[in-house]
Amino acid sequence: MPSNASFEDSAVFRVLLKPFKLAFAATLGLAGLLLVAWTVDWLYVEHVWPGRVEGLRALLTEELAAGAQLAARQGTSAWPVSGSANGLYALVFKVTGLHDMGQRFADGSPLSIPDTVLRRTWVARQEEIEVAMLGTQLVGLRAGILIRFLPLLILLYAIGATDGVSQRAIRQAQAGRESASLYHRAKYAQVVVLVTSVVGVLVWPAPVSWEFCWLLVAVVVGVLAAGQWAFYKKHV
Repeated sequence: MPSNASFEDSAVFRVLLKPFKLAFAATLGLAGLLLVAWTVDWLYVEHVWPGRVEGLRALLTEELAAGAQLAARQGTSAWPVSGSANGLYALVFKVTGLHDMGQRFADGSPLSIPDTVLRRTWVARQEEIEVAMLGTQLVGLRAGILIRFLPLLILLYAIGATDGVSQRAIRQAQAGRESASLYHRAKYAQVVVLVTSVVGVLVWPAPVSWEFCWLLVAVVVGVLAAGQWAFYKKHV
């Protein structure tokens, strides 16, 4: 009994702890993604874009227009696209107080000695901070656009998986071979394609051809899904 009770307690503890682990992992992942996006944006602002920060601001405006056009073609509101940008900005800069700090430093009111020191640092790094703010909005905006392509991705995955299951049934009836190796390679390749594509689109410092990129990604995922389920080894 004590050993069983200990096992049950540890299992319950793991279940209760899992949401916190997922939240911590998601926070680290988001922080890492934003750092990559800020670095890429800063490199382009410093070395590529004419007009420096204005180039990033123009890109944000262009992507917002692309998101609105996509929403119009889908017959839905563009609010979720801009809302995702504003939500991520609020999470990173308003919740942390950085937004209010910048406004306080900009209004010219008297400051305490610590705030005066912070204000000097803020002014000295104003361009980098503005790049981070615009870059955060750009990541949030593109995440909102990506969500609109989920139905296409799910549809092509379902078509590929259905075709793969059919091919597996035919091969089983003909005593064809199964391959756990090919199954796992196709499964992990889907993860690699999706993660690489999502991160690449979110941090890409130029306009994105959304329909072409995500139709291509969805087709590749569908083909890999067909290969994955065609070589599924266990009998069900």
